[in-house]
Amino acid sequence: MSAPMIDTDSEDELPPGWEERVSAQGQVYYANHETKATQWDHPRSGKRKQIKGDLPYGWEKQVTDDGVIVFVDHINKKTTYTDPRLAFAEDEKKTLLDFKQKFDGNSAAMQVVQGKDLSEKYAIVTGANSGIGYETARTLAYFGATVILACRNLEAANKRKKTIMEERPSAKLEVMHLDLASLKSVRMFAEEFRSKKWPLHLLILNAAVFGLPFTKTEDDIETTFQVNHLAQFYLTKLLWEVLASSSPSRIVIVSSESHRSSDLSLDNISEGKLSPMPNQYQDLQAYNNSKLCNILFSLHLNKLLSDKGVTSNSVHPGNVMYTRISRNWWFYKLIFFVARPFTKSLQQGAATTVFCATSAQLEGVGGLYFNNCCRCEPSKSGCDEELALRLWNLSERMLQKALNREK
Repeated sequence: MSAPMIDTDSEDELPPGWEERVSAQGQVYYANHETKATQWDHPRSGKRKQIKGDLPYGWEKQVTDDGVIVFVDHINKKTTYTDPRLAFAEDEKKTLLDFKQKFDGNSAAMQVVQGKDLSEKYAIVTGANSGIGYETARTLAYFGATVILACRNLEAANKRKKTIMEERPSAKLEVMHLDLASLKSVRMFAEEFRSKKWPLHLLILNAAVFGLPFTKTEDDIETTFQVNHLAQFYLTKLLWEVLASSSPSRIVIVSSESHRSSDLSLDNISEGKLSPMPNQYQDLQAYNNSKLCNILFSLHLNKLLSDKGVTSNSVHPGNVMYTRISRNWWFYKLIFFVARPFTKSLQQGAATTVFCATSAQLEGVGGLYFNNCCRCEPSKSGCDEELALRLWNLSERMLQKALNREK
């Protein structure tokens, strides 16, 4: 059998005699065994690469008795002379917005975070007992993060925790009660979290409702608007001092391409529009509007917090994925079921959230919208900073009015 052909003309292929190494500062350099020379630039492409962060989760750097550096993978029980971080080296960025797309709509969350060590990170994931939220929490926990499953249904959340622990006994998981249809519950959650004196590096606002008939919460606010936006707005405000003190920290807000069908504008945004009366309510429009609120909230939030080391981005996970979000009407369940073979898996749906939460490319980068692990432009309204400010101020007023009713 003939040997396989190797494309030696590939830009990323090292010429014969060259070796890739990593400096103590995480810079990739290249050694020529024939000339004994070293250089920072790749000998073919001329690019420079860098590695950020510690060794991947489960790896350890050791020195043998004769002074040779080796790398031990404790999870897979193997030892290598090659620094495992080389596989995840990235081209140096000329600007913060100089992105190189490594993942797409077919990528799974586990692939996106592969090679990272999240063991020093604390993450809150709202709605983590099912669907995309569960896969997000599971993935972060697999790679060492301490993950708080913030859920209304504690029984379901504890079952999910048990499942993850069976798969990954070393996982660090906490279940805490959070009902976004109750501002009192949001406040109690935040107070409990702060009382534990934990840091907070990742706040992932994933929970949402869809297709609800007209209902109001105990706070006298239309349910879709409160659950999808206002309660998570309140949660963020209650926790942003913890986020700032733990910086660098990230907020990821799960929105949707449905935001493009929102009819919110500077001309009509009001309390009555955001939390309509029964005769003005349409379930799909309420959902679409709440998803635009997610993007506008992230846009203004990033403006307020980025100088404190906290960034915020919004994401679209995927279209018509078969999750419990469709549970409120049999017709929606049927549509989601029929579309199931043609849509992303839940692991793929969680990929963009996990990408925005963990990618080294996004250090210090916020105020953007991502789809399929790639930055994309939201609707014109989603870029409107004046509309974002108007929504922020309205949210503040509606929140304060609801809190005053509690007293």
